[in-house]
Order: sequence, then structure tokens, then C-alpha cells
Amino acid sequence: MNLSYWLIFGGIVLVALGVLVWLGLPLGKMPGDIHIKGEKSNVYIPIVTSIIVSIVLTILLNGMFWLFRK
Repeated sequence: MNLSYWLIFGGIVLVALGVLVWLGLPLGKMPGDIHIKGEKSNVYIPIVTSIIVSIVLTILLNGMFWLFRK
């Protein structure tokens, strides 16, 4: 595949992510994410959000490589 296909695909992915953020995707507020509030500081550890993003990206990239291999 040449560069133009990759640029178009990347643009479509960025637009899709922008739409999801605009619609208020609840990533970052999932059950299992750790949020510790102290008197002077807050600590946020998005464990479940990171796992979900990793799974989705793995599926998308494997599908993309499978399609472009044919």
C-alpha cells in the first residue's frame, strides 16, 4: 500500500476518535480505575481504561493488517 492510503486511514481513525470524545465516551471513569483524593493532591490510575483501550487497539490493528495483507 502506498502512503496515501495510510494517511486517509489515519484521518478516518482520528475523526472517529474525535466523535467518540465529543459524544462523551465515559473512558476514564470506569469501575476499576483508581482515584485517590488527598488533602493537597489527587492521584488517578486508569487501570481498566488502559486495558480496554489496549484490547480495542489490538483488535483494530490486527484487522487492519489482515485487510492490507490480502
